[in-house]
Amino acid sequence: MDFGALFGSLDNFLSFTMGGLVFGAIYALIALGYTMVYGVLQLINFAHSEVFMYGTFAVAWVFIALHGTGSATWSLGHAIPYLLVALVAAMLLSAGVALLLERLAYRPLINKGAPKLIALISAIGASFALAEAMGLRDRITSWVGLDGKLANYVAPNKARDVFSNPVSIQPNGLFSVGGYEVTDVDLVIVVAALVMMIALDQFVRRTRFGRGIRAVAQDPESAALMGVNSTRVVQLTFLIGGLMAGAAATLYMMKIGSTRQNAGFLLGVKAFTAAVMGGIGNLRGALLGGLILGVMENWGSAVFGSEWKDVVAFILLVLILLVRPSGLLGESLGKARA
Repeated sequence: MDFGALFGSLDNFLSFTMGGLVFGAIYALIALGYTMVYGVLQLINFAHSEVFMYGTFAVAWVFIALHGTGSATWSLGHAIPYLLVALVAAMLLSAGVALLLERLAYRPLINKGAPKLIALISAIGASFALAEAMGLRDRITSWVGLDGKLANYVAPNKARDVFSNPVSIQPNGLFSVGGYEVTDVDLVIVVAALVMMIALDQFVRRTRFGRGIRAVAQDPESAALMGVNSTRVVQLTFLIGGLMAGAAATLYMMKIGSTRQNAGFLLGVKAFTAAVMGGIGNLRGALLGGLILGVMENWGSAVFGSEWKDVVAFILLVLILLVRPSGLLGESLGKARA
């Protein structure tokens, strides 16, 4: 253990803290999908990680379609028009995959009153199916006749290899916090995540649709008697989770720049950890859990080594559940007040 790497100086401490907040913001956005579905259905949507993964591919495909497959390095300002198109594409694709999941994997079981365990098994199966479908994308494009140039855009390398955005975004330093230089990419990621989290929180608390979500989360039977269409509420919940996952995918690709067909697995597990840590079913808890997880795993990598980064994150989850099983905030979506 090397505590000096973290606490040896204020610069070190601030550097690891700021770096953790950037990744924590991405975890928080992905965690929204888990926390909203659980708040309404009391169901863990383990396929949400693949909803995020499809969004990352959408970002790369947009850059390939608009720029081509040649490698390039751009500043954030140069890439903004492309990123806006990629953001829309990623949110639409992720939302579409989320709605497809709801329609095929969950709604038939919900309508038949299947036990939650059966729905959980369906979620795990859907997760593997979506990941493997992306792993076979080169064959799929061949089956549907997308050969030649378009096929190269969709699958320029082996389908299970790392799939990179041909355009690398070069961060530009803006100011320093201790020894950490905050870049324009870092600032956009954190601010965008906070803005979307606040907007969603206000949507759920202040709008008619949000009241419907909270009503179904609190008491589905009473909500139905009051005229709330629970099926549409569930669809809206999956739609919102997919949109947030697509936004998180865009921010992730800005920072990392590459993905693969199983990229959602580890990030999805960490986002689920963040949701549970903050209080599963609690929107503000997802934000708090994501930021804490990002910071704590960065601190852990400084003290124990980078290879222990993921271990520290999950040990933290166990410790919090032992002390406070309901999470740090603990309030469910159905109890949220306007």
